[in-house]
Amino acid sequence: MSIAFIGLGNMGGPMAVNLHKAGFKVTATDLSADARARVAAEGVSVSDSAAGAVSDADVVISMLPASRHVEGLYLGEGGLLASLAASVRVIDCSTIAPETARKVAKAAAEKGISLIDAPVSGGTAGATNATLTFMVGGEDAAVAAAKPLLEAMGKNIFHAGGNGAGQVAKVCNNMLLAIHMIGSAEALNLGVSLGLDASVLSDIMKQSSGDNWSLQKYNPMPGVMEGVPASRDYSGGFGTDLMLKDLGLAEEAALGAQTPIPLGGLARQLYALHSAGGNGGLDFSSILRMLQKA
Repeated sequence: MSIAFIGLGNMGGPMAVNLHKAGFKVTATDLSADARARVAAEGVSVSDSAAGAVSDADVVISMLPASRHVEGLYLGEGGLLASLAASVRVIDCSTIAPETARKVAKAAAEKGISLIDAPVSGGTAGATNATLTFMVGGEDAAVAAAKPLLEAMGKNIFHAGGNGAGQVAKVCNNMLLAIHMIGSAEALNLGVSLGLDASVLSDIMKQSSGDNWSLQKYNPMPGVMEGVPASRDYSGGFGTDLMLKDLGLAEEAALGAQTPIPLGGLARQLYALHSAGGNGGLDFSSILRMLQKA
């Protein structure tokens, strides 16, 4: 099976490498020459264009930053859907608006092309270790056909429903992630301000009712947990601006559904303030810095 992988950022690059390691024939591409070079160093074939990558592909997988990039890649006269054969299957792993996912899937279906949305959770560690969680939207047969590929990149695969359902699950999940990251940072900062050791307090909360994923896997306090962005000055990981984008998607979806998300809205405001302070490129756990005393 020949796979074209488009988008080789912090998540897409390791995902493409894992497909290669699993024995699939992968041709990868990205606008960044450095990103292409990183996967090439792992033995993955690269192309300098999306058109070149998909020329012999049976499956196209995309991992792009935002809705506009996905629409630009697939739709319109210059989009890939105009030239892909009906036999090609498409898996979009980007996190985008549910309505955009449905729009692109509808355009694909009109050309006889199977397309599913399959956004991920698990961070860069999950991408590297092939332990991602996939939240999938699409028809049963298309999801079943994609499963061997998803299993090469992840550990958990959930079929959430029809096209766009994967994106709904993702925006709900990331909204909750932002909320409990802010809460964890707030609690840890308070405890340290009152004289507690951050590691001791983290251990207590992990075994108590305040336990959550941020404490277990992604502690925001430097010096508490190895291998997380907080241990490397918040570099790498999942950027503040990406979290801000996802919170915007959640708010947009909530407005459309006329559903209140007061904590999600507040989380978006806090991350917007954090980004405006020059921290947009830092990992989202760096929200702790906004809470610390000057």
